[in-house]
Amino acid sequence: MPTTPIRRPGPRGWPGRGGGAQPYLDPAPEWRATTVQACGLWPFGAGSGLPTRGVPIGRELTSGATVCGDPISWFQRGGLIHNPSAFILGQPALGKSSLSRRWVLGLAGYGVLPMIVGDLKPDYVDLIRALGGQVITLGRGRGYLNILDPGDITTTAARLTGSARRALLADAHGRRLGMVAALLTIQRREAPTDREESILAAALEVLDDKHDGIPVLGDLLRVIRDAPPAVREAALDRGDTTRYRDITERLESSLAGLLGTGRLGEVFAHQTTEPMRMDRPVCFDISSIDDSEVQLQAAALMACWTTGFAGVGAAQALADAGLEPQRHYYLVLDELWRVLRASSGLVERIDALTRLNRQRGVGMTMITHSMRDLLALPDPADRLKAAGFVERSGMVICAGLPRDEMPRIQQVVDLTAVEQQRVTEWATPPGWATDHPQQAPPGRGNFLVKVGGRPGITLRLDLTESERQLYDTNRKWH
Repeated sequence: MPTTPIRRPGPRGWPGRGGGAQPYLDPAPEWRATTVQACGLWPFGAGSGLPTRGVPIGRELTSGATVCGDPISWFQRGGLIHNPSAFILGQPALGKSSLSRRWVLGLAGYGVLPMIVGDLKPDYVDLIRALGGQVITLGRGRGYLNILDPGDITTTAARLTGSARRALLADAHGRRLGMVAALLTIQRREAPTDREESILAAALEVLDDKHDGIPVLGDLLRVIRDAPPAVREAALDRGDTTRYRDITERLESSLAGLLGTGRLGEVFAHQTTEPMRMDRPVCFDISSIDDSEVQLQAAALMACWTTGFAGVGAAQALADAGLEPQRHYYLVLDELWRVLRASSGLVERIDALTRLNRQRGVGMTMITHSMRDLLALPDPADRLKAAGFVERSGMVICAGLPRDEMPRIQQVVDLTAVEQQRVTEWATPPGWATDHPQQAPPGRGNFLVKVGGRPGITLRLDLTESERQLYDTNRKWH
């Protein structure tokens, strides 16, 4: 005879009226620990397969697993990338600087010295002060940066001998020449001619040989006006004083404009207010320069970047000679678009600054809003070089970006259709609710990490309470 099936409750209890089935189940509590802390549970039942080297930067959006990584750790300890650099792209207010600040904080814990070579908002000043670092303020009437000041390079060269000393001095000469040419490029909106650069190079050599103390731009202008034989030879004046004056007239006018009467003001016309130190975190605070002074902002950023790289070169020269401990530095180049738009020809100078970071023990992050900032340059050669910034980066990080940005990104980074959809969704603005005036955009804190042709890692960065206090850029609205 047929048997009566045995009734059993479902996974959520007895269904039906009066049965008591539970429609909602609380998630099981979850803990995370290393194999040392939870060694009795090893081997774990499941693993995420995500990298665990470096600074913790968030949780993977699908699995919730912790994602760790930064340009230096993935290069030095993980071997996951071949260049210790990252390029961050994303619309404003979506967390680009927060991710960079997390790296600054985490890498400082690993013993890496962060250098913020140009803080415009400021985003990093409070963090660097909290780390016991040095904040150098630049701006009209607030602080000056003498681009002809070799800094510690003179004392460093005195401690070196032979080829190491010659190489360091030659590098210092080239950087000062490049910086003067960069300021002229920003002021004129075109690069100086080859003859003008030869005149500047000869004048700098005369200053090094005959000037007592640290020269300033006024001293450089005086040398060109005095017309010493070495400078006249570089000018190819054929022994004709009138011809020399005609050749150098425009150069003299441009240099005079850098002494306080031109658009770039007096920021670069005086002795450096506060020399940079290389044994602690450093931040150049240029937030006092108004956004309307686009050229002055670009010039200040360029000067800070050049000064930072020069200091790193001097420190590494001493380390190579065994006279100082080997230090690693993490440089942040934020608001890249401001420099690129200032004048044609600056892309090449930035390109020269950033090519040798791997050989010099320097990790670097470059930050801008979109590929449009790089590919909208008028000169096709500049566009190709600017796109190379992204191509050479070990890590490419995408926050929320508009849909029309995807074809431009595809030229340098291969994104799948799903990855493109996620990145564009993160750019969605907040809702229309007025009861939460400080409502954050839904995509804030979400990032896509791409390394070469590997599948991207999507993650969410959640700030700690201490970070929220340090990173609050809306204090004046509270």
